[in-house]
Amino acid sequence: MSAMSVFSLALSSAATAATSAIDPKGLAGIGAGLAIGIGACGAAIGIGIAAGKALESAARQPEMYGKLQTMLLTSIVFMESIAIYALVVALLLIFTF
Repeated sequence: MSAMSVFSLALSSAATAATSAIDPKGLAGIGAGLAIGIGACGAAIGIGIAAGKALESAARQPEMYGKLQTMLLTSIVFMESIAIYALVVALLLIFTF
């Protein structure tokens, strides 16, 4: 299927969708997708930055590795909790509407 046919199909479906009412369940699905997507991206970026900095500091001071590992794992747990909260919000959006 060429890109032009996909574009024309999207336009025709958008034209028919514009004449019908907006479905709240569809909007809840879009909101759920955005919630989990943004929440997971934020957690992944935070974990990546924290792990990079921990490796950098462990390379500079190897004797601090044990303390750094504890602090890194604690911060990863808090960053992952943000992603879990985003998942809970997404599930609430999907199943309450």
